[in-house]
Amino acid sequence: MRVFWNIAVWPVVYAPCYYFLRLAFMYGALFMDQVVKEAFALAERSAEAIRAQCGDRHDVLVVLGSGWADAVGLLEEISSTPVQSINVADIPGFTRPSAIGHGGALKSITIGSTRVLLLTGRTHLYEGHGVHAVVHGVRVAHALGCKIALLTNGAGCLQKEWTIGEPVVIKDHINMTGHSPLTGDNPPSPHAGRFVDLTDAYNSSLRSLVRNVSPEINEAVYFGFHGPHFETPAEIRAIATLGADMVGMSTVLETIAARHLGMRVLALSLATNLAAGINPQPLSGEDVLQVGKESAQRVGALLRDVLKQIDTTKATEFS
Repeated sequence: MRVFWNIAVWPVVYAPCYYFLRLAFMYGALFMDQVVKEAFALAERSAEAIRAQCGDRHDVLVVLGSGWADAVGLLEEISSTPVQSINVADIPGFTRPSAIGHGGALKSITIGSTRVLLLTGRTHLYEGHGVHAVVHGVRVAHALGCKIALLTNGAGCLQKEWTIGEPVVIKDHINMTGHSPLTGDNPPSPHAGRFVDLTDAYNSSLRSLVRNVSPEINEAVYFGFHGPHFETPAEIRAIATLGADMVGMSTVLETIAARHLGMRVLALSLATNLAAGINPQPLSGEDVLQVGKESAQRVGALLRDVLKQIDTTKATEFS
């Protein structure tokens, strides 16, 4: 009976399934390869659109995360050239962020002689547009000449002794989003291959520069989850044993993409709340934004002074 089954049924039932799966895997791989090429090509088209309105060379990308939106005014005030602003929805490849508290503008400002590309919000992985949409801004900035990516976020804090409403500088991260912007085929030439060294993901020289501006600032290991839900107390206890100091839903994928492109990364995180289980109160996005508003002058001044220091030291010119 078994012999009959193998001889009679295999060609009719299993063989087509086998070849269908082989074709599915083959075309799936081809699709992934095409997605990678299209993502980089789209970044180039976006850069062309921005050049047409804001000019070519930029030096530093700044991404404003949760709690940092009110820093825009302080940065615009010190621009030595007229501020140029574009709605991101009008730029190819960009999607207006849907996360509360995130703006939808790309601005070009100048601090000293340093041209800054300022994104007033970011796309998160949990918004459902895919990993390439999350890192699109970083790739566009690189195409426009940016050598430094200054990323900011609002995050939960695992350190009870740290002050809520104070910024910290990220020294390392743990990526638990389950994704990488380098998945798929090797990026198109002239970009580097997929295997990127992240030993100094958050540039030590730039971190020292921040400590010159704010000597008392804490340094943190940032733990990146997918989101959008907040973490459970059990998850917080688990990541504490792994060495996490801050926890959030952004930054890590942008950092990987920036390092792949040879950009140096500086990341600042605003402690918006104690993490779940440490904080006796329920967590909410509204509370995160409220802490950001209360800390606006503090974080805005830090960002302003760090950018001034980058300009003064010509940090874009050294590694």
